[in-house]
Amino acid sequence: MSTIPVHLVTGIHPEAMAATTVGLQWDLPDAVVVEHRIDPDRQRLVRIVSDRTGKLEEEVVDLEHACVSCAIREDMVPTLDRLGQLGRWSDVVAHLAAGAEASQVCRVAGYAAESWSFHVASVVATFEGAGLGDVLLGDELLADTDVPTLPSEDRGLAEVAVPILEYADLVVVRGSRDPVGHDAVRALARPGALVLRDGSEIDARILQQGVHHHGSTEAWVSDVRRGPVPTPQTEQVWTMELTADRPMHPRRLEQRFEDLGVGSHRARGCLWVATRPGDVIGWDGAGGQHRLGAVATWSAATGPMSRVFVTGRHDDDRRASIRGAFRDCLLNDTELTRLGSLWEQHQDGLEPWLGPIRGAA
Repeated sequence: MSTIPVHLVTGIHPEAMAATTVGLQWDLPDAVVVEHRIDPDRQRLVRIVSDRTGKLEEEVVDLEHACVSCAIREDMVPTLDRLGQLGRWSDVVAHLAAGAEASQVCRVAGYAAESWSFHVASVVATFEGAGLGDVLLGDELLADTDVPTLPSEDRGLAEVAVPILEYADLVVVRGSRDPVGHDAVRALARPGALVLRDGSEIDARILQQGVHHHGSTEAWVSDVRRGPVPTPQTEQVWTMELTADRPMHPRRLEQRFEDLGVGSHRARGCLWVATRPGDVIGWDGAGGQHRLGAVATWSAATGPMSRVFVTGRHDDDRRASIRGAFRDCLLNDTELTRLGSLWEQHQDGLEPWLGPIRGAA
């Protein structure tokens, strides 16, 4: 059974996102548009469905006691499926709320894909070019920007913007680009993602054919990445790899984590901690906002490791200090000989980030 192609429009700048959506609607005149908007004052999510004939429906979802990401996912996927089943349009342009990640929709759509009436054909991320370097690698809080958010929002702007960029098949940077932003986009975007200067450069016919490959996209954004990963070096931006085949000392990781996280950089990867030998500890951070969390279990076939990729700007170059802090966290030869690589402890000091040690009494 043929399914309708869906084009997800993401970003953090509402005007830039709207321009991209209008451009796609112009190039795909037989498409239907589903738009999500967050109303921060009334704490609600508004869904508007329209096509070339005008507005078709408008619904409101109360967000007072709901997770925004969950609400968007749980509303968007059934809506896309319902519109696909009607068979009235050639495509669906899904304009997500500013700050919402396409992964929320793509992962649900990829599960039991044969049961849906739609498929994700493309993920488009749109940003304003001016000041983009500060957006992707700066330390501004989302709540201090004009991005529509709920009063409880506490994430950093880079923490929200970078995952949106990394997941995209196509990146549109609207208007003039600052040098740092230009290089940061090239360094952080998935290899093979197309970067355009304006939405008018989008070839809708190519998008209809399908440029989203779920497996390769998920591999790029995975916490555990094995095999070659590019580490581009440009005039404005650097990328380095931190890797080790021995575990980390939990106390030193706790003590040095601020040294690892401070600064204008993006860090993403996995850590192997001696007191939590079965857990993949994901390290995800941008713009000074860094998080640790148990995200999976290690594969018995490939084994554990620590591997983190860090991208930063040359005018805030902390590579030496980050590399030194990372090395200091690793077990030394004496500790490995005396204690081994797998420790049995009831507490390790990482509970505020990771919760209790699994299996500890």
